[in-house]
Amino acid sequence: MTEIKISSHFDEKDILFINTVKGLLCDSRVKKMKSFTQHGNISTYDHCLMVCLYAYMYAKRLKLKIDPKALARGAMLHDFFLYDWHKQAFTPDGLHGFSHPVTAERNARNTFWLSKKERGIIINHMWPLTLTRIPTSTEAWLVCIADKYCSAKEALMKKPY
Repeated sequence: MTEIKISSHFDEKDILFINTVKGLLCDSRVKKMKSFTQHGNISTYDHCLMVCLYAYMYAKRLKLKIDPKALARGAMLHDFFLYDWHKQAFTPDGLHGFSHPVTAERNARNTFWLSKKERGIIINHMWPLTLTRIPTSTEAWLVCIADKYCSAKEALMKKPY
């Protein structure tokens, strides 16, 4: 039987990123995001996964120094708001577009232990819509940019992925 050598295809950061994402994808609380539509016919779960993958791909292509675990966790949890925003545009935190980063960060913080960087990724991902919450780390900028790209694809294309 042929043994696959992961290390020949992936470096240490890739493996940390993959294992972090895998852990979150298997979590029953994260799986709840499958129940909510994000844009078009894409679930919040799939949207967050695609943002996660694109953000990491951007970091790799640009050869940026990143914390792969923080990027994976921040990206996968950036929309961890757990409600259908199409039916509930106004929430106790405010209008969804402006308030969902606060809701997602609170839900994520109350569900998982988060580093300061991971919390920043989640709460700042909607810039420039949320003018005062500017991304403060490379990982936060990557998630912010990947989120805009994925959201546009999901809103404009019937089969974005």
